[in-house]
Amino acid sequence: MVCPWAASEPERSYHDAEWGVASFDDAHLFEMLCLEGAQAGLSWRTILVKREAYRKAFFGWDIERCARISTSHVERLLHVPDGPDAIVRHRGKIESVRDNARAARDVIAREGSLSAYLWGLAGGAPVQNAWENIKQVPARTETSEAMSKALTKAGFRFVGSTTCYAFMQAVGMLNDHLVSCPRHAACAKLAKERGR
Repeated sequence: MVCPWAASEPERSYHDAEWGVASFDDAHLFEMLCLEGAQAGLSWRTILVKREAYRKAFFGWDIERCARISTSHVERLLHVPDGPDAIVRHRGKIESVRDNARAARDVIAREGSLSAYLWGLAGGAPVQNAWENIKQVPARTETSEAMSKALTKAGFRFVGSTTCYAFMQAVGMLNDHLVSCPRHAACAKLAKERGR
C-alpha cells in the first residue's frame, strides 16, 4: 500500500518516482528547497500542478540566473494571469528564490557544492525511518530545527523547521515512506547502492 498522501495524481507520480530518493544534484536540491518554501501554507498539490510553470519562471532552477532575478522579472511573475504559466503570486515567496539563489551561490563558493552543505546539515547520509502509520511521522525534528537556523543564518528564506523537514523527506535525506509502501524498500536499496 502506498503512502496515504499519494493516493491520487499528481501526488502519486511524484511519490513513485521522486519523493524519498536521495538527491545530490545542486540544481534539484535548490529547486526542492524553493518549492517547499513556496508550499508554506498551501497544499503540495498546488505546487505540483504548477511545477513546470516554476521551472519556466526560474530558468530551469539555474542558481546563477536566479541570483540575478530583476525587480521587473518579479513584477512580471506577479501579474501572470491564472493558467498553465502561473506560479503562486506571492511577492515574498518569489523574491525568496532570488535570495535563496544568492545564498546558495555563497554556500557553493565556500563549501564546494550546495549538496555537500545541505547533506552536512542533515547528518551526511539518508536516515531510514520505519514508520508504520502516517500519524507517527513528525512535522519537524531537532535536525530540521538546526537546519532551519543554519539556512536562515546563511541568508535563505522560507526555510522554517517544518519546511526543512518536508525538504529532507523530498530529497531522500529521510526515508519517510511507510514500511508498508513499496517505495520504502526501493529508496532504502537506492541509498545502499549509492553507498550512503
